Parts: sequence; C-alpha cells; structure tokens
Amino acid sequence: MMIIARAVQGIGSAIIAPTSLALLMDSYQGNLRMKAISYYGATAGIGSSFGLILGGWLTSAISWRVGFLLNVPFSLLLIVLTLAKVQQNEIKPSKIDFLGSLLSVIISVLFVYGITISNLLIIVASLILILVFLLWEKRITYALIPLELFKNRNRTGSYIARFTFMMAMLTYWFILPQIMQKMYNFSPLESGLAFLPLTLVNFIAALFLPKLTKALGNSKVMILGQVILLTGMFLSFISQPEWGYFYAMAFQMMIIGLGQGWLLAPLTAAGVAGVPPELSGAASGLTNMMHQLGGPVGLSIVVLFSSSVIDLSAYYHLIMAFITVFLLIGFLVLIFTNPVNEK
Repeated sequence: MMIIARAVQGIGSAIIAPTSLALLMDSYQGNLRMKAISYYGATAGIGSSFGLILGGWLTSAISWRVGFLLNVPFSLLLIVLTLAKVQQNEIKPSKIDFLGSLLSVIISVLFVYGITISNLLIIVASLILILVFLLWEKRITYALIPLELFKNRNRTGSYIARFTFMMAMLTYWFILPQIMQKMYNFSPLESGLAFLPLTLVNFIAALFLPKLTKALGNSKVMILGQVILLTGMFLSFISQPEWGYFYAMAFQMMIIGLGQGWLLAPLTAAGVAGVPPELSGAASGLTNMMHQLGGPVGLSIVVLFSSSVIDLSAYYHLIMAFITVFLLIGFLVLIFTNPVNEK
C-alpha cells in the first residue's frame, strides 16, 4: 500500500517540480531570474534538512506514520496559492512521448532494483534499454528528453553533478540519523535536531548566494560549493564517530551546509542556462529527474555493499567513503565541463 501510494505521489511530484522551475524561467528575466532560481535551488537543500528535524519530532512525539500526513495540508495550501497567484499561460497543443515515458520508468525501476538485489542480468537489461531509449529519442521530434540539451557541455556537467550530489546526500540524510540513534542512543527527535548546524548554515549561505553569483559567476560558485561540500564529507570520513557527535559530526555539518547552500542552486541554474523557451520545460524536467533518480541509485549502491557490515564504526566509515567518492566524481565532472574564466 505504501509503495503504491508513493508511486501516485511520484506522479504529482514529476508534474510539479519541472513545471514550477519552468514558471520561474517564464516569469523572470536577468538578475531577477538568477535570484529566483538561486532561491528555488536553495529551498531543496533547506527543505530536505528541515524535514529531518520535523520528521524526527513527529516520530518521537506521535508516530512515524504522521510524517505521511504532512504533505496533505501543504498540498492543499499550494493548490489554493496556485489558483490565486499563478496565471494561466497560452496553451499550445503538442504530442506526448508515451513510449519514451514508459521506457524511462522501466529503465529506472530495473536499474535501481537490479543494484538493490545484486542482479547483473537486470542491470544489463536496463543498460540495453537506455540505448533503445536514446535511439527512440533521437528519432522523434517530440522527445521526452531532447538530446540537444546535452550539446552544451556546461549543462551536461551540471546534470551529472546533480545526479552525484543526490547519490551522496540522500545516503547521508538517510543513514546518518540511524547511526546517531544506534551509536549515541539519540531519539528520532534528537537525530533530527542534530542536523540543525547543517540547516542553519545552509539557510545563511543561501541568503548570500545571489550576490556571490553576481560577483564570481555561476560556474565558479558551483565549483566552490562542490569543493566545500567535498571537504566537509572528507573530514567526516576521517573523523572517528567514537569522538562523539560534536567532534565527529557537528563541525563537519557546518561545512557541508555551506557547500550545499552554494552548490544546489548554481547546479539548478546551469541545468536550464541558455535553453530556448520551447525547451525550458524539458530542461526543467531533466534537472529534476537527475535530482530524483540520483538518490535511489546512490542509496542502492551503498546498501548493496554495506549490508553485511556489523561494526558501527566500520559501517560509518564505509558509508562516508562512498559519499566522498560520489562527490569527488561530481567535482571532476564540473572541473572538466565548466570554464574557470567565466564571470
């Protein structure tokens, strides 16, 4: 029942996320667009971190089941705000790539499931289907993912870096609270509150992001954020969890929050930069697809290789090693695809 409900929720998310970003691109120009996209990107990181706190409190105070009800009042509020504030734009008839949509879902399910159960045959089947999907997308004029989006190497790099970012961060958000509860005997609420250093620094960093981007340029800020985030994760990797929460995690979280605050929004901006109006929806959709798919892939890989580790300290170091490698890959991709002299 939960899996079916999450699938239905996923359909709604798949509509809302790219549409909201496309609306920002249509509604703002110049510096205002940069600010809007910066704040849009920053809210994703802040929301994820704050959700851990709120979810921990609800789990401790009432039940973990209440967490699923949170989306109901938020969704109702958003429906009201959409009806009141969002204006209907011109409707243009267009064809829908149903086959591409079906293939993309099958590929995602097979790839993640194949990794989770360590079935090489299923993984290979998903990779073959990716080739079929690309051939189909290249053939039609109404492609789900127009391949011309990848002609710009900066955009392509941002998509890959966003994918690896979520591979790392979803694993971090998902597993670290469990380690805190088992190693430090934290309650779910205490585990959520333990992310406050990350959340607060992330929020403050996001406030300065538009000015920083204007001064340095999107590419430099993006690489800077990736370096800071990678540094924070590496420090977490070499720290010993036996030192206690404040020495092993809290300080590192502040560095991670700063890096996250200066990375996610520039990645969002790079994913839709230079896109013609007719492709803004596709670019927004691809940006969010990388965001949503990267997390499950990264978490599946980590669970596959760490499920047999019993010692908590060894488990922690293995998890942080994977996270650090994911972010290192993203860093190398950004260095290779972004000109350092951009302003």
